[in-house]
Amino acid sequence: LPLLLKATLLCLASGSYHPFYNGFYYNHIMNDNGDGQDKVDYFNGARLVVETSKDPVYSYNGANVTLPCHYRYEPDQGPKRKIRIKWSKLRDDYTKEQDVLVAIGKTYMAFGDFKGRAHIRQASRHEASLVISDVHLKDDGKYRCEVIDGLEDESDVVDLRLQGIVFPYQPPRGQYRLNFHEAEQVCQDQGAILANFNQLFQAWSEGLDWCNAGWLADGTVQYPIRLPRKPCGGVHLAPGIRSYGPRHRHLHRFDAFCFSSALKGEVFYLDRLAGMTLEEAKQSCQDAGAEIARVGQLYSAWKFLGLDRCNAGWLADGSVRYPIVTPRANCGPAEPGVRSFGFPSKGRFGVFCYRER
Repeated sequence: LPLLLKATLLCLASGSYHPFYNGFYYNHIMNDNGDGQDKVDYFNGARLVVETSKDPVYSYNGANVTLPCHYRYEPDQGPKRKIRIKWSKLRDDYTKEQDVLVAIGKTYMAFGDFKGRAHIRQASRHEASLVISDVHLKDDGKYRCEVIDGLEDESDVVDLRLQGIVFPYQPPRGQYRLNFHEAEQVCQDQGAILANFNQLFQAWSEGLDWCNAGWLADGTVQYPIRLPRKPCGGVHLAPGIRSYGPRHRHLHRFDAFCFSSALKGEVFYLDRLAGMTLEEAKQSCQDAGAEIARVGQLYSAWKFLGLDRCNAGWLADGSVRYPIVTPRANCGPAEPGVRSFGFPSKGRFGVFCYRER
């Protein structure tokens, strides 16, 4: 042991020690001089400050969005050598962050689903903003902008929120039939994803009141109550989000709360004098250069495009629904919403179709 300690001290004293860097992120883009020499810069006494937007950045499905991030030095150091920029997405369940992009100078590398969709905008000095094109539903969330200058490493967080709508979903089999993974799939089948807590809370603040518990993206089971009542936690509890907490993702079964954003296309209604079966409805949409609409698309068209139709129509999951913006006689309850006839095994109705613009 004394010999090993002596050898270690001699190694450090000789100046042969090199600072550690994370080769996973940087070994391909340590510099863009093409000379194969990796340079490590050291903190030179200036304080590094990183700042992002304090307010959420809002976008929608299919759009392009810029997450602002700027850095500076106190005191200002004038022109600087290349620094390293890393963007990562914080997960809802607080597990390991998702890698989005790393960059040095004009050289960058995007990871996973962000490949081909993410790059750094450096339109001004000391800018490290992240540009995401063709925004996906699952891009919603918090992002960390990290700037690394030698031994100096500072970061800040910006919140990307998609404009969308949360809707409860039960499959044709009935109430409380979905484990977590099945809930993920049924939301995806309806052009949506499992909602996160912030999205459910926003929907509750806008009036969503639903007494059936459903899965959220973090594996918890919750439900929003505006009007306290006995079957929904009791009359003595205040309005709010009721929570069952985390549940077993395979064994426990509930409904789902799905989240859908604004549409790239349009939802329209088709009908025949005698109505249509589900198969006839699907064919009618195809004949019109479209496809039968999914539940998430109908909800989005109702909220963002003002779709108002007092005629029931088939949807892709075999349900029959209709959207009401302006409540009126013979069109259901006194509140706006998407009405449901459930999953009729037979019957003839119109159909809601979806077509990309």
